Amino acid sequence: MRAVVTRVANARVTVDGEIRGAIGRGFLVLLGVHVTDTPAEAEKLADKVCGLRVFEDENGKMNLNLAAVEGEILVVSQFTLYADTKSRRPGFTQAAKPETAVPLYELFINKCKERGFNVSEGVFGAYMEVESVNDGPVTIVFDTGDM
Repeated sequence: MRAVVTRVANARVTVDGEIRGAIGRGFLVLLGVHVTDTPAEAEKLADKVCGLRVFEDENGKMNLNLAAVEGEILVVSQFTLYADTKSRRPGFTQAAKPETAVPLYELFINKCKERGFNVSEGVFGAYMEVESVNDGPVTIVFDTGDM
């Protein structure tokens, strides 16, 4: 799995003019699922994201995690994170098909919720408009193949 995690002041996702998910302070997570991913990757990634210490403490150091700042999570599916960019027209053969990706996407969300976080989400496979106010900016890329 691959996740682009951005620390945000707020974020929201809209589908057909309707806000489907919105958060205040926390993480906007763009989540891609690889064709070979398993539930183990979803669980490991949820653990890493939920424990990520990138919020400033009283000394201005990035030392606090999401729980410490009572942050929220907005998860948006993004198969394009597995784009093959060798040509000018990217291919997406490494992105999992919905029958594989949806259960892992949902497992990631559920694992974050089990840790006590308010988790909003986009609509898997839909055309979405994503808005965010980046905080910092702080953006971290996770790839379970590298963890």
